[in-house]
Amino acid sequence: MASIEAIIFDWAGTVIDFGSCAPVVAMENTFAGEGIKVEKDVIRRYMGMAKREHVIAILSEPAVGARWRDAKGADWTEADVDRVMIALEPAMQSAATEHSQLIPGAAAAVSAAREKGIRIGSTTGYTRTMMTGILPAAATQGYIPDVTICAGETAQGRPAPLMLWQAMAQLKAWPAARCVAVDDAPVGIEAGRNAGLWTIGVVASGNGVGMDADAWAALDATEQAARLRPVIASFDAVGADFVIQSVADLALALDVIEQAIDAGRHPGGAATVVLGYQAT
Repeated sequence: MASIEAIIFDWAGTVIDFGSCAPVVAMENTFAGEGIKVEKDVIRRYMGMAKREHVIAILSEPAVGARWRDAKGADWTEADVDRVMIALEPAMQSAATEHSQLIPGAAAAVSAAREKGIRIGSTTGYTRTMMTGILPAAATQGYIPDVTICAGETAQGRPAPLMLWQAMAQLKAWPAARCVAVDDAPVGIEAGRNAGLWTIGVVASGNGVGMDADAWAALDATEQAARLRPVIASFDAVGADFVIQSVADLALALDVIEQAIDAGRHPGGAATVVLGYQAT
């Protein structure tokens, strides 16, 4: 049996949707419907949050707030957020379903973990409605986590640890120092740290780079390295234990974590370790 009790994965940018593109498409279109332009980098800045908090963070950007005021004649209110969320739910459901392809190597990585007796959970900034197309699409591709905790199903979302703790409770997995969180956004790593889990950031497939698989593969090694350096730095800044390029490299980190657990070490307290790649 493995020393690791459970792995809890994020969804978009981690196991599905290389580049975490669906939320950008849905947010852009939803705000455009309100007559407000929101840049992709602003949307990506808050990726990983529950979607309501994500909308509020975008509206709280001074430039976006000014555009809203100019377009509407008043500052945004909670009632405006409610209206945006009503429009965002179906937009996200559609975009997320369209971008539900598993990241290469995800199914194999999860299968290898299960063979060692590791339980598999998941958390997401998507609501349960937004996940209705993703869950069956992922299942047909061989990925069926034992537990999925969605935004709004705990009192707070990331960076609070509550979704991870809820997943652990349903998995009957403890102690936290024998569980692992895998995420493509720094806020998800913060949640993992706050929960007391080992944390693994995925840097090439996620929000930080923000490119689909074909666009990423088209870059040469020098261009890829340039794109990865600031993403790795962002994970280091929030204290990720490890970073890997994608979930396909998961076994590299799990081997080191198992050795650390067996040696009596705990998550956190050391510099981020980059595995399978050197950002030259």
